[in-house]
Amino acid sequence: MKTYKISIAGLTRELPLCAVSDKLDIAAFIMFSDVEITEACARELLKKVPEFDVILTAESKGIPLAYETARQSGKKYYVGRKGVKVYMTDPISVNVRSITTDHDQTLYLSQEDASQLKDRRVLILDDVISTGESLTALEKLVEKAGGIIAAKAAVLAEGGAADRSDIVFLEKLPLFPHD
Repeated sequence: MKTYKISIAGLTRELPLCAVSDKLDIAAFIMFSDVEITEACARELLKKVPEFDVILTAESKGIPLAYETARQSGKKYYVGRKGVKVYMTDPISVNVRSITTDHDQTLYLSQEDASQLKDRRVLILDDVISTGESLTALEKLVEKAGGIIAAKAAVLAEGGAADRSDIVFLEKLPLFPHD
């Protein structure tokens, strides 16, 4: 298997290259089970983001980072869920299509969680920003909840996302086109 070597927050990882189409591979950055990288990335992102009151991420790959950032900052985090759960009352929702998902999805936030975002500075957090679709969905959830976006941050900015001036990130991640 081909890999891409990257240094993030002082740590080095070999990311497997995965095909997302006949002409494009991406380097798969998975934080699940990598406690060392999750802790280091949260610490470094907290140095770069402005003041915030709460954290919002999308289910599921951003959850470890949101948890660790919340733990280190002492702030609460909330998750835009991919499905309505029985305990969620009157959820708000937005649609999203991500490069790593082969179909449209909807993100949901319960009224209880949405009320915790109202009039508060929200740090939108994810593992990788690529096309920006997941990020846009999270922005829309914050807007629907009446929150204020403090910053949009990720560990990695993939491809053209690295040229964006409206996001905070630790490292650039290239795309891998092929014939």
